[in-house]
Amino acid sequence: MSIVKNDRSEGPVAKSIEKQTSKLPSDLFLWAALGSMATSATLKVMGKNHTALFVGQWAAPFLLLGLYNKIVKLEGSDKYDDGEGANDGEDGRDSFSRYAEPDDSDIF
Repeated sequence: MSIVKNDRSEGPVAKSIEKQTSKLPSDLFLWAALGSMATSATLKVMGKNHTALFVGQWAAPFLLLGLYNKIVKLEGSDKYDDGEGANDGEDGRDSFSRYAEPDDSDIF
């Protein structure tokens, strides 16, 4: 069975976005989510129900952006741009592919 090496290179736009977002502290997004919930609760108490719902819905996107930020910091695309064979396992195959497809010896 032949293993095809996956192309994991990112385009210039994705690389520049990752470079900028990795500079932001991860807890910024958590505080933004908590702030939107507090602002939503305040607006609800003030009787501005529609605005409170609108602002309250910002919490989930802030948390998702925080997850994206954390993933970029830990698993950013630049780890695959080291050159040819940077992720090869001891048998010369890409380490991700080694787990994605069985060896010939693993087949019944």
